[in-house]
Amino acid sequence: MPSTCAPRPSEAARPHILAALRRLVGRTPLIEVQCEYRGSTHRIYGKYEAMNFTGSIKDRMALTILERAYASGEIEPGDEIAEATSGNTGIAFAAMGRALGHKVRIYMPDWMSRERVLVIQSLGAAVIPVSHEQGGFLGSIRMADEFARDTPRVFRPHQFDSLENVRAHQETTAPELLLQLDAIGRKPTAFVAGVGTGGTVMGVAQCFRERGIGAAVHPLEPANSPTLRTGSKDGRHRIQGISDEFVPSIVKLRELAPIIDIWDGDAICMAQGLARELGLALGISSGANFLGALQVADQQGADACVATIFCDDNKKYLSTDLCSDEECKPHYMSNEVQLLGFRVISCA
Repeated sequence: MPSTCAPRPSEAARPHILAALRRLVGRTPLIEVQCEYRGSTHRIYGKYEAMNFTGSIKDRMALTILERAYASGEIEPGDEIAEATSGNTGIAFAAMGRALGHKVRIYMPDWMSRERVLVIQSLGAAVIPVSHEQGGFLGSIRMADEFARDTPRVFRPHQFDSLENVRAHQETTAPELLLQLDAIGRKPTAFVAGVGTGGTVMGVAQCFRERGIGAAVHPLEPANSPTLRTGSKDGRHRIQGISDEFVPSIVKLRELAPIIDIWDGDAICMAQGLARELGLALGISSGANFLGALQVADQQGADACVATIFCDDNKKYLSTDLCSDEECKPHYMSNEVQLLGFRVISCA
């Protein structure tokens, strides 16, 4: 489906649209999930990012990049937005770009869920699928760069290289988390999140350093595709949105705590359990993040206060193995997790 012409807001209207989008992004609830694991009771804290404008944490990054690009003149009315993405970023730029009057063009590996493609197309953006033979994710980036090079008036957000990506989480995600934990008398001892662009872990780590908070910030990746450990694509996995075949330039592993590894099947089993037992319908990466946070909490002991990100809900994964009968192998952590309940801490 081609990208059609969007109604172009007036110059006077654009600041109001950006302000309206800002009111729809961030200030998400914090969910405290209570569980038992290997004989101990734990509380894991997850920011519920499905409450954002387009339903994922990527809204924070997309809006921050667009706000700063308008302020600097890097994007102008009538420019087309072109980005490479595994899905959620494409959805965010499609919705916000169209709201601001831009055509949007999304390059995406062709093995991502059908729901992702349909949502982006429903927002009037063009989706260009990229096969393994065309280079997969790296091919998507290359093709987006070539399009921007050869076509006048194209804005490239460059999410994997953008310091605005880091700033989005440094200025919104992490401060919100700290306020919510403080409201219940807790301070974080660790933070765990899967690495797609790396903006979340790097932004949270930067905020913690600035505020003198000694909590460890752990990047997470699939155990069956350890890209962060190897520095390049290594194996395949089913946790869409993280471990995209390379280490993004904004990721500085020396500034982070040790990498956490979670098997993709374990993440699927855990996400299925959270939905079936607690009604928390989360995406696969949220299942991975929950297990990673629980792994760290188990290591830290009784005083642990480990937070993570519940990146999105399950609606973009209905055609994936998330909705199949996944074999929960004997070595999976999820086999030993007993979910007890949850409560919600709002963002004041």
